[in-house]
Amino acid sequence: MLADSNEPLKPLTAKREESSTEPLLKVEDLVKYYPLGRQGFFGAQRGAIKAVDGVSFELCRGETLGLVGETGCGKSTIARTLMRLEEPTSGAAYFKGRDLFALSKAAIQALRREMQMIFQDPFASLNPRMKVGQIIAEPWVVHSGIVPKEEQSQQVSELLERVGLPASDAYRFPHEFSGGQRQRIGIARALALQPDVIICDEPVSALDVSVQAQVINLLAELQTDLGLAYIFIAHDLSVVRHISDRVAVMHLGRIVEIGNEHEIYTRPTHPYTQALLSAVPLPDPEGRKGRNRIVLEGEMPSPIYPPSGCSFRTRCWKAESICSEDRPQLADRFNHGHPSACHFAEPHILATEKMAGSISAQTIALDR
Repeated sequence: MLADSNEPLKPLTAKREESSTEPLLKVEDLVKYYPLGRQGFFGAQRGAIKAVDGVSFELCRGETLGLVGETGCGKSTIARTLMRLEEPTSGAAYFKGRDLFALSKAAIQALRREMQMIFQDPFASLNPRMKVGQIIAEPWVVHSGIVPKEEQSQQVSELLERVGLPASDAYRFPHEFSGGQRQRIGIARALALQPDVIICDEPVSALDVSVQAQVINLLAELQTDLGLAYIFIAHDLSVVRHISDRVAVMHLGRIVEIGNEHEIYTRPTHPYTQALLSAVPLPDPEGRKGRNRIVLEGEMPSPIYPPSGCSFRTRCWKAESICSEDRPQLADRFNHGHPSACHFAEPHILATEKMAGSISAQTIALDR
C-alpha cells in the first residue's frame, strides 16, 4: 500500500550515525569539456563548453553527498561521467581502489552491479513496451547468474513491496502509473543488483510536492536498511538539506564550497552559497521580516568563455582585483573542515532552523 500523500519528512539521525569514514568513491580533478566543433572544414577549434572544470570529492559508505547549484553548473555531467555514460576529458575517479576511467567495457559492465543510477524523468527512463516485472528483472538478464530464473518472479514481487508498490503491479505497463509510482519502479530496478552506490540525478524534481516527501523518505529508509551511499543531485535546497550528510555547492563546473549540512546551511562562507540560501522561501511570514535577501545582479557567465580567476566574480559584491587574476582554490580557511573557494570567504550566520523549502513547508501545510 502506498504511503499517505501528505507524509511528513522523517529524521535521518540514525543513518548519519552509521556512515563509514573510509572513502568508497574518490574523485580527483575531474574535467569534462564538450568541443563546439571547427570553423569551416579545416578551421580551428571554436572552443568548448566547460561543463565540469576540476572537481574533487570523496564519498564514504552509507553517506549521502548532495550536489547543488544552478541549472547548467555541471551536476548531471558529473553523474553521467562517473557512470561512464560520458568519457572524461581528464581527471581520475576511484571506486573501491579501482580507476573507473581505466576500465575496459567488460569491466565497466561488471562495475555497474555496484553503482546504479536513478534518473530525473521517471517515465523516460522506463521502457514503455515492457511490463514493470520485466523492467525490474532486466538487470538480471544483463548480469546473468545473480538471481536464478525460477526465483526472479518472487524477487520482483519483494522489490516492488519494498518500494511501496503491490506485487501485482509487475504485470502493468509504465504508462499506467503516476510519476511518483514510476520513480519507485526506477528505484526498485536500481536495487535489483544490490549496489553499494546509487547516483540520484534530481529524482524528485519532476514530482508533485505532495509526493516528493514519500520518495525522499523511501530513499532514507533504504539507505538505513541496506547501507547505501548516495550522490544526490538537486537544485531544491530544502531537499538536499534533509537527505544529505555533506553538501557540495557547484558554480559553473566547479565546487565552490563543501561541508556537512549543518555548516553549509547555518554558516556558509562563500558568497554564492550565501546568495542561494538567502533566496530559500520561508513558510512563516514573521520569519521573513528583517531578512537580508541577497539579490545577484547580471547574468550567469557562459561556460564557453568563463571569467578569468573566480568564475563568480562578475556577480559578487566582494570581488576585488585579485579575484580576476588568481582563481581561488577549495581550501579550509577557518580550520572547521569546511572548504571554500573564495579569497574573501567569511562565515555568515543564518537562522535557517526556520527555513523550509518546497517539501517540508507544503507537506506541513497539507497535514494541517
